[in-house]
Amino acid sequence: MPHKLVNGVQVELTAEEIAARQAEEAAWNAGAFDRAMADLRSRRNALLSATDYLALSDNTLSNEMSTYRQTLRDITNGITTVEQVNAVVFPTKP
Repeated sequence: MPHKLVNGVQVELTAEEIAARQAEEAAWNAGAFDRAMADLRSRRNALLSATDYLALSDNTLSNEMSTYRQTLRDITNGITTVEQVNAVVFPTKP
């Protein structure tokens, strides 16, 4: 049975405390995909931002850079699991 410390003494958790903890863990696990996607988008957006200056109207974007940026924009397409998020390999900047 799980325990908690009360005034330095280990005390068994009540059924209600166990249920509450399990609910907290289930809620955390349910949000894992959303957290992973938010991290992926943040990393992707940083890479896009680093090349935004190349896409200004007074610049001619090379085909390689255009493909790189499009690949970054498309990187989240079709991803439905945390495992897929973790398997993403970012393209190499030309």
